[in-house]
Amino acid sequence: MQGSEEKRWSYLVAGAVILAVWQVLAYFVESPALPPPYIVLHSFISQLNKIAVHMLISAYRVIYSILLALSLAIPIGLSCHEKSVDRFVAPFLYLLYPIPHIVLLPLIILLFGIGDLSKIALIGMIVFFQILVTTRDAARNVDSYYVYSLLSLGASKKDVYKHVVLPASLPKILTALRISVGTAIAVLFFAESFATTAGLGYLIMMAWSKADYVSLYAGIVAMALLGFSLYIALEAVEKRLCRWV
Repeated sequence: MQGSEEKRWSYLVAGAVILAVWQVLAYFVESPALPPPYIVLHSFISQLNKIAVHMLISAYRVIYSILLALSLAIPIGLSCHEKSVDRFVAPFLYLLYPIPHIVLLPLIILLFGIGDLSKIALIGMIVFFQILVTTRDAARNVDSYYVYSLLSLGASKKDVYKHVVLPASLPKILTALRISVGTAIAVLFFAESFATTAGLGYLIMMAWSKADYVSLYAGIVAMALLGFSLYIALEAVEKRLCRWV
């Protein structure tokens, strides 16, 4: 409980410092492009109903994309513990991972349309490779001593994955997931600025096109809160799943 209380206070202090720096910069810059934080927060609260709708749509797209990527990347990555599987997967990974997948957005829109599916596909594709690379490396680096110890007790291959490979790889998988959340939020903004009428990215771009800088910053604050909420949720999951770390 004491650790949780300290963490809450650290978040509050960090938030206060950010707001203070923002206020000082706004005071000295004196530009409509950098409104003071209290004006932005007032606008955020006054538009809360509208922002909440766009925020929920963005959250749906990000969470769905991450879950889809996880469901594919983790089984493939863990199976790379087997050298025969890794020899098959590695060439595809080395060829496909370096491609800047963000440039595929026009093609994905042509294939999947302008709805949620195209945005989920793009975010999921990018996050998939990030999680796969980390999971594969974690599974390949599991000490064979633990595997042989379990096999000597009569364990099956399924038991090896359940009791050795997955627990050993889980901390790195969750680290990859945290990194992927930041990537997913960034890609979300890009994806929602194309051919869409909903989402925080759309809200920010519309405010920018109207030179409504206060609403623009309110949208940015909402996107930051979305990312922060996902990080807090992942931290709770990590505490529950990786109690030994």
